[in-house]
Amino acid sequence: MNEAHLSKRILNMETSATIEMNSKSRLLKSRGLDVISLSLGEPDFNTPELIKDSAIKAIEDNYSKYPPISGFHDLKHAIARKFEKENHIDYKASEIVVSTGAKQSLVNVILSIINPGDEVLLPTPYWVSYIEQVKLAGGIPVEIPTSIESNFKVIPNQLKDAMTSKSKMLIYSSPCNPSGSLYSKEELIALSEVILSQEGLFVLSDEIYEYINFTNTPHTSIASLSKEIWERTITVNGVAKGFAMTGYRIGYIGAPEWICNACSKIQGQLTSGANSIAQRATITAVENGKELVEYMIDAFESRRNIVFEMLKEIHGLKVNLPEAAFYFFPDVSTYFGKSYNGNTIHNAKDLCLYILSEELLAVVPGEAFGSPNSIRISYATSEEILREAIQRLKKALDKLN
Repeated sequence: MNEAHLSKRILNMETSATIEMNSKSRLLKSRGLDVISLSLGEPDFNTPELIKDSAIKAIEDNYSKYPPISGFHDLKHAIARKFEKENHIDYKASEIVVSTGAKQSLVNVILSIINPGDEVLLPTPYWVSYIEQVKLAGGIPVEIPTSIESNFKVIPNQLKDAMTSKSKMLIYSSPCNPSGSLYSKEELIALSEVILSQEGLFVLSDEIYEYINFTNTPHTSIASLSKEIWERTITVNGVAKGFAMTGYRIGYIGAPEWICNACSKIQGQLTSGANSIAQRATITAVENGKELVEYMIDAFESRRNIVFEMLKEIHGLKVNLPEAAFYFFPDVSTYFGKSYNGNTIHNAKDLCLYILSEELLAVVPGEAFGSPNSIRISYATSEEILREAIQRLKKALDKLN
């Protein structure tokens, strides 16, 4: 017996590139090598004490029973208040579903709405799991290419040209993983007009990096723009990135009630309710909001500025200044065709493997994000480690000729 007996569904699924590169770096570390990994999107901060205290209290208060499938009622009310206060979106508690991480929130929605043969519009670069979740539902991914010159943002004419009668959903993230791009209110208004021009086209708006915004422009949720676009939009968020709670595994959606009911139906057959202790801690997180983690955002901005100045000094690297999140997504296509010690670089994956083997630095190839000319560099680590990492990157790239 072998993997030939596995389902076509799993055989057609790609392994997450971010997890794959991190696994390679961990293997090298286990052999005693001094590897620096900038491959994962995980804040290096500890969860704020106030939130941890709430988790401890939940244990002491014996929150050890099965929670409601769609989330504790008081948590859903707290999330609804957060949406109203911070995002200017009106959701009732019945229009909220709490899940085991935003990744589950996303797949719940995709499985609820997408039928086999439906087209799903994916501006590139996109988060690695979007395309695999669409394929899992039998949907047809339709990539809409962007570039560093456009700050990796899709424009209305591109979206309109990609739409067909089979288009069922647009999925995007703002702030964007992996590019750090941020859509302005004006840009989202223009996109929403195109979306509303086609009946039955939905929007899955991934806003998990909402708090990590370095501009003077407030984050805009597309669902806040009008009642018409609200009815078409599923807003996804969570506590992993903004509150350094990746291990708590709490994500949530805000959406029309009929969509929430469908997501709860799926969740009830797969995982049931999210972890009860983590849900109680999440109440404290969303009730305190961004003010609780301003120090993290300041640190990320400082790191971004340091890395940007260092990347600008690397000849052949095309880089822009990200507006949000904690990633750089430079264009590395000038290195394709170059070689070192008989090792020729044909694409971004080759380049990442070369950098890992030559300088013990793990970054992620852009192919996994739908942008084959780029690599993703996470700066969610200390300034000291980042300085060493970018020096290693420069050393590796300078050897290629």
